Amino acid sequence: MRRGLQITIIALVLFAFYFLGFGVFGKFGGTLLSIFQTLTVITIGLAIFMQNRNPSSTLAWIMVLALLPGVGLVLYFLLGQNYFRRRKFDKKAEQDRLSYERIDRGGKLLPRDLSQFSPGQQRLLHLSQRLARTPFSMASRTQVLTNGEETFSTLLRELKKAKHHIHMEYYIYRADDIGREIQKTLIAKARAGVEVRFMFDAVGSIGLPKSFINELSEAGAKVGIYGEVRFLALSSRVNYRNHRKIVVVDGNTGFIGGLNVGDEYLSRSTTYGFWRDTHMVVKGEAVRSLQIIFLQDWQYVTGERIMDPAYLSPELEQGCSGAVQIVPSGPDNESRTLKNIFFAMITSAKKSVWLATPYFIPDEDIMTALRVAGLAGIDVRLLFPAKPDKRLPFLASHSYFPSLLEVGVKIYEYEKGFLHSKLLIVDGEVATVGTANMDMRSFHLNFEVNVLLVHDDSIEKMVKDFERDLLSTKLIDKDEFMKKKLMVRVAESAARLLSPLL
Repeated sequence: MRRGLQITIIALVLFAFYFLGFGVFGKFGGTLLSIFQTLTVITIGLAIFMQNRNPSSTLAWIMVLALLPGVGLVLYFLLGQNYFRRRKFDKKAEQDRLSYERIDRGGKLLPRDLSQFSPGQQRLLHLSQRLARTPFSMASRTQVLTNGEETFSTLLRELKKAKHHIHMEYYIYRADDIGREIQKTLIAKARAGVEVRFMFDAVGSIGLPKSFINELSEAGAKVGIYGEVRFLALSSRVNYRNHRKIVVVDGNTGFIGGLNVGDEYLSRSTTYGFWRDTHMVVKGEAVRSLQIIFLQDWQYVTGERIMDPAYLSPELEQGCSGAVQIVPSGPDNESRTLKNIFFAMITSAKKSVWLATPYFIPDEDIMTALRVAGLAGIDVRLLFPAKPDKRLPFLASHSYFPSLLEVGVKIYEYEKGFLHSKLLIVDGEVATVGTANMDMRSFHLNFEVNVLLVHDDSIEKMVKDFERDLLSTKLIDKDEFMKKKLMVRVAESAARLLSPLL
């Protein structure tokens, strides 16, 4: 038995005594509870310490346990244990590795393919390919989809053209107007003989009615649910979510980006108002990688293995401008793929680093990279929502702003509505867009997927969209920002203490 598991079992026993002690031992219960509380915190603290986590995460957990022992214990057993991740995701990691070895042996770029790129871009390409294990494609075409109207109209058009299969994977899927419209298309296609596989995250889509799922199944569609457990609130599995948004149609057309499925993403919500987001459609060779990622997730959830050439033979696009790579990341990969690619992109910048994210909770590496870029005189801009959808991450994000402002980083608050775009553009030549936020959860806990672009035509559109978004922002003034009320600054600092856990 692993040492970490042994310590966790001991902690569970102490945890039980902690809650039962007062009733069993009567008037001495208070003293005994205090003793067991201390022993439990020490034991769990030792377990966290021996797991060799990131120091900031270790300190954050120990502080939560020490300051809020009762709440901290519950949070640790639900969110803090790494044993489940190792036991569950080691199997997925091995399955994924074997599938890449069997299927994608010819994915390395030849030296002549890299000659059009600068030395720094070549290093980034080699690093990204090594970390992600997916190949770059020089025979793929991309198109930026700005906001929900353009995204869902394009998606529905492609779904209606499907002849062989539709593969769909979302974190949040709602049974509202747009959700039902897509469902009708899936049902019609399934009844027409098209293979439909529909997968969603059990936590993100917790409100999806069972009747909605049954209607798909009855039409012949296959449904997979990631992270399905009987009691979500009592399971540590809630901490590891499938945050990916993937659609593949006939193996030739793929969709990837920040938009889930719901009416709010079409700006129909009175709570959020206008919803600013970025999605992307991919055609050609790179769709093969997106397909493999979906099929790996499908096998993990359903046990069905369908790595068949019929799904993995996209038509190549001709006359493409640059390199396109689909980059997956998740708790089954200890290399922190997307976090390290973000870091490499920022540190490779010569002129500019433009970043948009709804949640900004970076680790020390990313924060240092942004600060050094600012100190070096690089044009670093952060586009961030003026109003939150989640209060605690919003407060934590603001705690990182002062140290960026003091080195010349420009931070813009988007005021037109809610900003949900997740993108990074470097020097106007390299960019990434996808599902990953610039936060600890996307770096370490969630299954994410981005597309990395080098000298691709879509980057120009991303730059123009970013510049247009700036017209609807307010530039944060450093001196004014530091004049916040004391209680607000205290709340932001307190939220930051929890940032490694968010």
